[in-house]
Amino acid sequence: MPSTRRSRSRPDGRRPRDLRPVVITPGYLRHAEGSALIEIGLTRVLCAASIEESVPPFLRGKGRGWVTAEYGMLPRSTHTRSDRESVRGKIGGRTHEIQRLIGRSLRAVTNLDALGERSILIDCDVIEADGGTRTAAITGAYVALALALAKLEADGVLTGRVLTDSVAAVSVGVCGGRLCLDLAYAEDSTAEVDMNVVMTGRGRFVEVQGTAEGKPFTTAQLASMTALAAEGIARLGGFQRDAIARATAGAGGMKATPARLRRRT
Repeated sequence: MPSTRRSRSRPDGRRPRDLRPVVITPGYLRHAEGSALIEIGLTRVLCAASIEESVPPFLRGKGRGWVTAEYGMLPRSTHTRSDRESVRGKIGGRTHEIQRLIGRSLRAVTNLDALGERSILIDCDVIEADGGTRTAAITGAYVALALALAKLEADGVLTGRVLTDSVAAVSVGVCGGRLCLDLAYAEDSTAEVDMNVVMTGRGRFVEVQGTAEGKPFTTAQLASMTALAAEGIARLGGFQRDAIARATAGAGGMKATPARLRRRT
């Protein structure tokens, strides 16, 4: 079974259990009810939450709210330019999958009854991609959602707590026979096993997406990977809490103050 105890460094100099440097800047957009720019290594995703006083047709008259997400990558977020999906006239399967994953992750920690008949739409736009865009989007989207709900609470619109927990996500995998946390693209593209894990702040799983690109992995390896992912998600939760606290400090004012992680040892 791969071990994280070896001292050999990874392509970017990290040890196996290290996250990439993390920066969360809350309140990044002036007009959005909630927003956050999340940077994990060279991956950067801008997340914005918009409040709408309506719900999808299947929820009308039921007194419940809705939280959903849209995801996209800017044309030059990767090494070569890709066409905007709006120009192609069709949203790709990968985009659909990630949008649904982000929405499911946020709804897992949202009391939709307490939200009332209103929707919160989260836009996640990848500015630069270097692996882990979907996990970064989920982690940043939670901050944007929390800030939008804080605004509704400050305005006296909500009477009960809507968020039941926090949620964050991280990748983990087997690279060169080693178990590694938070894969950058150089690792993700060649990993023997690649897994994305979404968990709540209380340590419950929302989703586990794991694929063996070569040799199938064992039950013991699966347990080791999810345990390592849980460690990383716990750390990310701390940066989420710090970002939200900074943004909501004072008399309801939003501050674009980054929460940073430079190196985890």
